[in-house]
Amino acid sequence: MDLRSQTAFSQLIDFLPRYEFNKCVERYEGNHKVHDFSCWKQFLCMAFAQLTYRESLRDIETCLRVMSDKLYHMGIQGIARNTLANANKVRDWRIYADFTQALIVEARRLYAQEAFGVELDQTAYALDSSTIDLCLSLFPWATFRKHKGAVKLHTLLDLRGNIPSLIIITNGKIHDVNILDELTLEPGAIYIVDRGYVDFERLYTIHQASAFFVTRAKDNCDSRRIYSRPVDKSTGVQCDQVIALNGFYARKNYPEKLRRVRYFDAVNNKRLVFLTNNFTLSALTIAELYRCRWQVELFFKWIKQHLRIKKFYGTSENAVKTQIWIAIATYVLVAIVKKRLALVQSPYTILQILSVTLFEKTPILQAFSNNNYENQTDELCNQLMLFD
Repeated sequence: MDLRSQTAFSQLIDFLPRYEFNKCVERYEGNHKVHDFSCWKQFLCMAFAQLTYRESLRDIETCLRVMSDKLYHMGIQGIARNTLANANKVRDWRIYADFTQALIVEARRLYAQEAFGVELDQTAYALDSSTIDLCLSLFPWATFRKHKGAVKLHTLLDLRGNIPSLIIITNGKIHDVNILDELTLEPGAIYIVDRGYVDFERLYTIHQASAFFVTRAKDNCDSRRIYSRPVDKSTGVQCDQVIALNGFYARKNYPEKLRRVRYFDAVNNKRLVFLTNNFTLSALTIAELYRCRWQVELFFKWIKQHLRIKKFYGTSENAVKTQIWIAIATYVLVAIVKKRLALVQSPYTILQILSVTLFEKTPILQAFSNNNYENQTDELCNQLMLFD
């Protein structure tokens, strides 16, 4: 088909593997007894809402009706908000979770050779969570505190390309450290976590899987030095030690030796102490790896600012999870398009361009080749940048 006869939205959707989506729908019988508004149409409506910053179901309905003449070939013109609301409520959210995972596989393959600031042959992951506050009276299933509701977005981010390799959505009461039990550990990979994940029994599970971890030591970590390695203090590394844990339960849960690296961050005037089971990498590399953990913080900041995951179109658990997963799918789709079209614009700029050109009948690459577009960056200029 001539690209000039397709809207930018239609061309964008062509980057999605429809056969993978159909497999996910069949897996959960998503289209069972559905006559017109299929799971695919539901996905397109929700993706449209993410790309154009729609705030409500009525907002989505109005925009789709106005643009119905340009969307008739996609089958999503004139969708009633009640139809979309009901689909979000009853269609299994796992359809969109599985489809997002399929997109993640493709994106990680595209970004497999990307650099992330540390020269490594292994895959490095950053694990963290972000809390999305909810009104407990409207979302009674999202238990968190006595008078407050929330969901947690637990994310394992592949630092090559900043692609989330694993996402788990739970209510706010689930402690972060429990997510370590859900990981499928990859031998040789490095898992970077903050102090909230320090549980020596679970860290020892990572060690036994022939994987590595880098974390910060808690202030009350009881240990003894076995011997010290020489360090270059001009780099900020103050000491590099091999240690053993002292506490009875700590020793029982982690009977092996650990490596402790103390580093002084001159920029923030802060002293940091890291624990790791990797005795091969340099002490400075260990510190740099932990600095890269900020990428997952930037990921959370980016999706909360630029995608619709803080205000929801429905109050049921299924509707909330459906919206979050389709938002993540939109994020990954932007990453895929950026790589496949070799775009130089930032993800923010790409989303802004798409939001105003979705209904233009012009080749999508032409929309990004306009030299008048400025490559806007995210507000955290002192942080590492997504997709760089």
